[in-house]
Amino acid sequence: MRPIFDYLDYRDLLKEAYEERKQNSPMYSYRMLAESLGLDTSNIFRILQKDAHLPARCQSRAIEYLNLTGRAAEYFVLLITYGRERNAKAKQAILENALALRDVSRRALDDQELSYYNDWWVVALRSLLEINGGRAIPSELAKSLNPSISEEDVKTALELLQKLGLVKKGSSGRLILSDLHLAASSKPTDIHKVRRYQKQILSMASDSMERFKPKLRDISTLTLVVDEPAFVEIREMLRECRRQIQKRVEESKYPDRVMQLAMAFFPLSNVENET
Repeated sequence: MRPIFDYLDYRDLLKEAYEERKQNSPMYSYRMLAESLGLDTSNIFRILQKDAHLPARCQSRAIEYLNLTGRAAEYFVLLITYGRERNAKAKQAILENALALRDVSRRALDDQELSYYNDWWVVALRSLLEINGGRAIPSELAKSLNPSISEEDVKTALELLQKLGLVKKGSSGRLILSDLHLAASSKPTDIHKVRRYQKQILSMASDSMERFKPKLRDISTLTLVVDEPAFVEIREMLRECRRQIQKRVEESKYPDRVMQLAMAFFPLSNVENET
């Protein structure tokens, strides 16, 4: 199935969830789906055919059936509300609230593209091109980074970005970003390249305390005592924080600097039942 945030009609999601279960278990039936949602079979037919809507009393059972939690569950409820609303203005407001919950659009880099993470300045230069209008002048770019790098490193990085298709030449000869947001695939086999890049960034985060005045950076730490449920919830809060930051970045009309955000949340004591 597609990610839930790809859907605008919750009934498409229910239908595809049913079809997936049917494919995995040929004995699965509309009657079984109806029982899961607390409905009779005739109502299920009408809902999946988009002739009716899911009753409010069945929302929580549908969320459980789809195994939705957190932001995904909130999005699902908004889609139901959106589908049932008849007032055009109210409907638009609901849709905007739902779309705000979506992830930013990101291109997943495959293993062949992970050389993007070879050096920190490759990633930084790609962002810098967005600020300077795509002017690929090695001497300018080398001095614009902090810490500065050699012109030769800039040339090598620009060649790599073009080879990977992460930037492309426009009609004016300037370089244009092919995608705004990038991320490694969910399970890259060449994970050591990503880890090496993350180590570079965390080392630079440490150095930044001496290299930049406090007004140009923000560094803080927390030492916490948590249980497993709190640990899981805090990890989800950090994911949501990153998503909100990426959303805010998309709204920046006149970016004037490249910033790096490094988050680290790790144990300071042994964890029982660690696997």
